[in-house]
Amino acid sequence: MSRIKDMFKAKKAFIPFTVLGDPDFETSKDIIKAMIDSGADMLELGFPYSDPIADGPTIQLADKRALDAGATTNRAFRLIKEIRNYSGIPISLLVYSNLIYKRGIEKFYRDAKESGVDGVLVADIPFEESEEYTAAAKKHNISPVFLVAQTTTPRRLKEILKCAGGYLYLVSVLGVTGKRKTIEDATINLIKTTKKETSLPLAVGFGVSSPKHVKKLVSAGADGVIVGSAIIQIIERNLGDKKKMIDEVGEFVWVMKEAIVKGS
Repeated sequence: MSRIKDMFKAKKAFIPFTVLGDPDFETSKDIIKAMIDSGADMLELGFPYSDPIADGPTIQLADKRALDAGATTNRAFRLIKEIRNYSGIPISLLVYSNLIYKRGIEKFYRDAKESGVDGVLVADIPFEESEEYTAAAKKHNISPVFLVAQTTTPRRLKEILKCAGGYLYLVSVLGVTGKRKTIEDATINLIKTTKKETSLPLAVGFGVSSPKHVKKLVSAGADGVIVGSAIIQIIERNLGDKKKMIDEVGEFVWVMKEAIVKGS
């Protein structure tokens, strides 16, 4: 059984997201370690990219900071290896297709596996165009993760489920990543209707930013909650004080993990 399956079988999961190399590689490593030490059940790590079309301004700026600090795909994989040596929790990537294609699809997934990656979500590849990516993922025992949105039709969901592995990433809002004030009824409905169609764990992301959101999603049946922009805003507002940045990220993860436990 994979690390992802083992983890979801045992618990509801809090999954923090950060961009590899933001604001620089050494600080990024310390941020990720703080997330782990504070109770993260799985990590979602973004590869810095110049045109992250699924992401709002907060994560776009994180990508820019990482790229300005010298981020490359090679350096991102090296950082993942260091994190894997530190912890055995599952690691899933959010990456854009051009980075994979440029490296070579086969090579990217082979390198991901060697680095200790468990799942890969290619944010800008629809399932209709995913065959080569999915085949390479499965060849290297990496779960191919897919997005499911409020606009996903029942017929399309069934097709996605033929390709998907590890977990489904449910998009809680119509739009890009970023903090939202509320969890909409449509999101709750998405969790409930999707759960009837699959035994894959459901992790909800986009717009989740508070313990109240987490409790509501877990109570509705979500198996995991992914939070990115709220964490990256902590990084952004503490660029001048890295110790405070890391401490605040750790505290935030701990509070959100507690909300997972209480909502379960």
